[in-house]
Amino acid sequence: MKILLTANLVPFMRGGADYHIEGVARALREQGHSVELLRFPFRFQPEAEIERLMAYVESLDMTAPNGVSIDRVISLQFPGYGVNHPDHTVWVMHQHRAMYELWDEKQANAEQRHLKSAVHAFDNCHLSKARRLFANSRRVAERLHTYNQLEARPLYHPPYNAERFYCDEEWGYVFCPSRLESLKRQDLLIEAARYLQTPAKILIAGEGGQRERYRQLIEQHGLDDRVRLLGGFSEEEKLAWYAHAMAVFFGPYDEDYGYITLEAMLAGKPVITCKDSGGPCEFVSHGETGWIVAPEPQAIAAAIDDAWHNRVRSAEMGRCATAAYHRAGISWQQVTEQLIGGKR
Repeated sequence: MKILLTANLVPFMRGGADYHIEGVARALREQGHSVELLRFPFRFQPEAEIERLMAYVESLDMTAPNGVSIDRVISLQFPGYGVNHPDHTVWVMHQHRAMYELWDEKQANAEQRHLKSAVHAFDNCHLSKARRLFANSRRVAERLHTYNQLEARPLYHPPYNAERFYCDEEWGYVFCPSRLESLKRQDLLIEAARYLQTPAKILIAGEGGQRERYRQLIEQHGLDDRVRLLGGFSEEEKLAWYAHAMAVFFGPYDEDYGYITLEAMLAGKPVITCKDSGGPCEFVSHGETGWIVAPEPQAIAAAIDDAWHNRVRSAEMGRCATAAYHRAGISWQQVTEQLIGGKR
């Protein structure tokens, strides 16, 4: 089958989306399909650039470009799912979040309000036409239902290098690997260190726009001996830090999916997440595979102290997390089966 896969490209801003895009392309090829990846360059500003890209994408008829028939289009991101094809599958990683759950009416200007209306109309039109509609998680499916009155089937996929994660002796620290951005809320974890009653350490890995603010927060509260910003890391370093962690913290705001939760489970570690963290709450069972707490520093500190005081139980929770991951049947094979054979 000739398959065209559409997604976005934000130059020099690699992240989980790239692993997803490259993973599904590789999985489809391994299943014997001929796959071309079409990535549209995306700019978040100005608003007019987004509208121009929307108009360009929906002008494309990908049925048989240059006389070469394409059997199916599979689209992953906004606005790529606006291309035209009679057999179009859409697997929504997330919509243009700034126009949906992250919308701030008080801060919006006229251009943003106009774009919001345009994006909602675009999504309602093109997502409703998809022959098969999947969502990256149950949380993304809930948003599609809430904002667009569309029903999508959650379809989970494994994190990058899933087979390489392992569990080793824990060294008494909480690990948090993620981009240092406001929505990831590493500041909650840093603030939690002020309330810890145990000697637990905190390792925060990653780069991003909030690094300097987080460094200042650590310095302001005198937490240099408790919290460490590790910066960028290699894949081998990430695997080792997971393996030796006592627990993993991942408490973003309303996350779409969240590889970190799954990576922790594969590494046999319990996860501390928050009640409003979205995707992670689909995988963490409070008291069984981790902790789901209020997004407050004191509550997070209490969970870390609990993990420290009950190290044997924490290790067992980690083993339960690994078992839960495997019970969920998350694999690229089931992804490709759904994308190729699944019905809406």
